[in-house]
Amino acid sequence: MPNTHPRRDALRLGAIAGVALLAPALPASSAEASTPHFRHGVASGDPLPERVVLWTRVTPTEDSTPGSGAGPTAVVGYEVARDPRFRRVVRRGEVTTGPDRDHTVKLDVGGLRPCHWYFYRFTFDGGHSPVGRTRTAPAHHAEVDELRFGVVSCSSWVAGRFAAYRHLAERDDLDAVVHLGDYLYEDYIGTRSRTHEPPGEARSLTDYRVRHAQYKTDPDLQLLHAAYPWIITWDDHEWAENAWSGGSPDHDETTEGTWADRRAAAMRAYHEWMPVRLDGDRVYRRLRFGTLAELTMLDLRSYRSRQVDQDQVGDPGRTLTGPDQMAFLRDGLLHADVQWKLVGNPVIFSPLLIPPVPQAGAVTRLVGPTTNNDQWDGYPQDRDAVIALLAEHDVRDTVFLTGDVHSSWAFDVPVDEALYPLTKTVATELVVPSVTSDNIDELTGSPPRTTSLALEAALVGLNRHLKWVELDSHGYTVLDVRREHVRMNWYFLADRTRADSPAALAKTVTVPSGTQRIG
Repeated sequence: MPNTHPRRDALRLGAIAGVALLAPALPASSAEASTPHFRHGVASGDPLPERVVLWTRVTPTEDSTPGSGAGPTAVVGYEVARDPRFRRVVRRGEVTTGPDRDHTVKLDVGGLRPCHWYFYRFTFDGGHSPVGRTRTAPAHHAEVDELRFGVVSCSSWVAGRFAAYRHLAERDDLDAVVHLGDYLYEDYIGTRSRTHEPPGEARSLTDYRVRHAQYKTDPDLQLLHAAYPWIITWDDHEWAENAWSGGSPDHDETTEGTWADRRAAAMRAYHEWMPVRLDGDRVYRRLRFGTLAELTMLDLRSYRSRQVDQDQVGDPGRTLTGPDQMAFLRDGLLHADVQWKLVGNPVIFSPLLIPPVPQAGAVTRLVGPTTNNDQWDGYPQDRDAVIALLAEHDVRDTVFLTGDVHSSWAFDVPVDEALYPLTKTVATELVVPSVTSDNIDELTGSPPRTTSLALEAALVGLNRHLKWVELDSHGYTVLDVRREHVRMNWYFLADRTRADSPAALAKTVTVPSGTQRIG
């Protein structure tokens, strides 16, 4: 399949009335700073109509390395402008950082205009950072005809290179990038083409800070952060594998300290290093894009009950979301005066049975045996409550955007999957592949598109509401949101271990408005 041509596609789409203007280009030198003080790039996130979060890290002295706790306080300047040469500066100021926050800088800049592109940079000691580009959201009641998001998940440093990020950064037609979790890995057991810093598993505040810093030295990650605002949530690997509110099966308190201390360390480093607007420690939130769409980003680790065996999942009192987040989700779905209700959902929402075929051994390592109890399948009370709300109130145009399982899926979400397709459907779910993390062909050691084919066929046969699955490929997706439909395009990499890997369009799935079904 030929390489994609996003600029050509964008120009073709430009004939559609109301399509957003193409993004103004970053200057060619935007990925380079004029000073070695800004080694971890720049980033922006959580765009609101008049505000956006800006981020960088300054290295004021050679000993001020990430996680070291060393170095002086530093006063860092910032500028926000309408043009990449900073001739029309609209906001400027200074902020102080130091070793207490690992020399990171994060500020929530207000007073901006809705639905506008801005350029930003930071200054220290006479030099400046790379130039970043960001975009504010449309006004709440603006009539928006189209949105386009890059959507990604599961980006392990050691499993490959971040060519998927480069491909998204080279596009000129996105409004934002949505990352659904596992932005980094505290450890990784699987195929390794790079090594982690620090070596081994991250457990302490220093460890998590160093790990975050390593990821933000990747040139393709820096490019994508500089090109677009990101909207991000966490999954388990920002803390520890299969984390729940009270621990992780990979955390041993007798040898690794208390879970509370480790969780606090991971969350503090995340707060410092990510362009996310947190409310205390609360990461679940909503972002609105005119009257076209609202995006609810969920946190499915902080409040969940411990994972249990299948015969215990129905115990009363168990929860995935926690009561406050469930109320927040229900309120957004029920009262959003927008057309599309998008849910940034770290783990699979749809019911999923694993077929008893020989090839299923590998998929159970990703989603669990017979059912995936780390996902919504393990917390049926919460899922049933959401489905009942959508069904009883006839909520239309809800789409779950999901990561976690390192593979690609498209589901209808029925009221009763056993009666599908005769039963009512209330939503759809689109699952994105991993950027690099191992999937089925790596887990089985089989060549891509060989043994996985039989498993894919068996999955679709057993789960009639599953409309498509691809278990082998890595890459990224692009989500188009319009009045008449939501459309997801899956782009797969030729080789996740190559920074220069080409990518090709592999699959397109459309959800027509008002149908709650994949077209």
